[in-house]
Amino acid sequence: VQLVESGGGLVQPGGSLRLSCAASGFTFSRYGMRWYRQAPGNERELVAAISSVGGGTNYADSVKGRFTISRDNNKNLVSLQMNRLKPEDTAVYYCKAVQVDYWGQGTQVTVSS
Repeated sequence: VQLVESGGGLVQPGGSLRLSCAASGFTFSRYGMRWYRQAPGNERELVAAISSVGGGTNYADSVKGRFTISRDNNKNLVSLQMNRLKPEDTAVYYCKAVQVDYWGQGTQVTVSS
């Protein structure tokens, strides 16, 4: 199993970023996928989730209306479009397959002026 997150960076408040996660080593289309984040000193929290076929999505209240999760089962990719970013969105972001015990290295998102 391999999950490689990318797309993080430094962005000003109100800006946007698009995170991507490339998956390999398992049958991607059979698994729901989730994005988590962890800020310094905080526990890892669930940000967004998408079903295996992409028909169902869920979001943490803190990001609802600003973030959009999507997936491309032909490319084994899951993405997180993040708009209207806030300083409190600063964290390392991770993708994870449901019921697969593996975490990638994450990608750092910093929202600061």
